[in-house]
Amino acid sequence: MRTTRVTVAALAVATALALTACGSETAKTTGSVTQITGQKKAGSATVLDRPFDKPELVLTDTTGKPWNLREQTKGRPTLIYFGYTNCPDVCPLTMSNIAVAKKALPKADQDKLQVVFVTTDPERDTPDSLGAWLRAQDPSFTGLTGDFATIQAAARSLGIGIEAPKKEADGSVVSMHGAQVIAFSPKTDEGYVLYGEGTTVDDYTKDLPKIIKGENP
Repeated sequence: MRTTRVTVAALAVATALALTACGSETAKTTGSVTQITGQKKAGSATVLDRPFDKPELVLTDTTGKPWNLREQTKGRPTLIYFGYTNCPDVCPLTMSNIAVAKKALPKADQDKLQVVFVTTDPERDTPDSLGAWLRAQDPSFTGLTGDFATIQAAARSLGIGIEAPKKEADGSVVSMHGAQVIAFSPKTDEGYVLYGEGTTVDDYTKDLPKIIKGENP
């Protein structure tokens, strides 16, 4: 496993974060979030010297009930990803890769790991539709939806850029979002490892046992 260590300061000097347009080969940039491109190699973990604080985020889960991120993931190894269910490629592949790697863990470790999917398209991703989509990936995954501005602020606090979904000329709706997965330590509840969209099943399979213990991959 190749690991690149970078500091938050090093991230901040970059110019922009490339956002993923799911279902499109084009990418858009924004100056409001930091760029990590060039700071790490595809398929490898980025271990942050200054971990991210876990956002104070309360959204709605797939049962329609309020879900407090800090309270309900406290002391648990947690992976967080921002995406949307109508994404035809990056989002389902990311969730599938994590689901496959999770199943390779011993049962006790599977029960410890919390995987949280926060929608970037809350208008279409209702609790019911989000729940159905995630159950096809892994029934234990937590899906959250709610106010877009709240979701966007939480993502930006983790260095992840997202933009409001936009309707294209052909009628399709595209959600631009950073494709990073952030791992939070069960020891500190801080986000200390970042994965890009090139991360494979093998990468997660190798790293998850350490993530669960709060160790560096």
